[in-house]
Amino acid sequence: MLHAIFADMLIGRTVAFIHTCIDWFYPPFRRIFPVQTFRYAACGGGNTLLDISLFYIGYEYIFKGKLVQLPYITLTPHIAAFLISFAFTFPIGFFLSRYVVFENTDSRKREQLPKYMVVVLGAILMNYFFLKVFIETMSLSALTAKLLTTIIVVAFSFYSQKYFTFKEV
Repeated sequence: MLHAIFADMLIGRTVAFIHTCIDWFYPPFRRIFPVQTFRYAACGGGNTLLDISLFYIGYEYIFKGKLVQLPYITLTPHIAAFLISFAFTFPIGFFLSRYVVFENTDSRKREQLPKYMVVVLGAILMNYFFLKVFIETMSLSALTAKLLTTIIVVAFSFYSQKYFTFKEV
């Protein structure tokens, strides 16, 4: 019980802090975007920058552009780097979407998390597909491929989260 109270308090203060930071930049954009869209762009943009940074660090410094041999499978370095970045950005993305961006939803976390996972699974498949195509078929650099893939996946994710996962009832 005490743990739940402390967790709710911590989440509440964290969300309030994030809202304060994001909303400080909002006034010049008030005529262009509703606050929810602006918060989504800010949260998604921050999480995307983290994703791209972790991908780059993983690809260039951890895997050094070489194949990753696991017991039952060999991963290309771009897929291994994607998996590392995903391990961090998935929970951060859910937290930001659930508590910062789509806070007015009436759905419970246990209903939203499976929907979020479905959308993220779609994003993973899209990441995998586009990274393979851009790097292995079109011979783009890993970073260029990741940037192009991110643009496509972000558009898909925004509309999926807004109208499916965190749909206001």
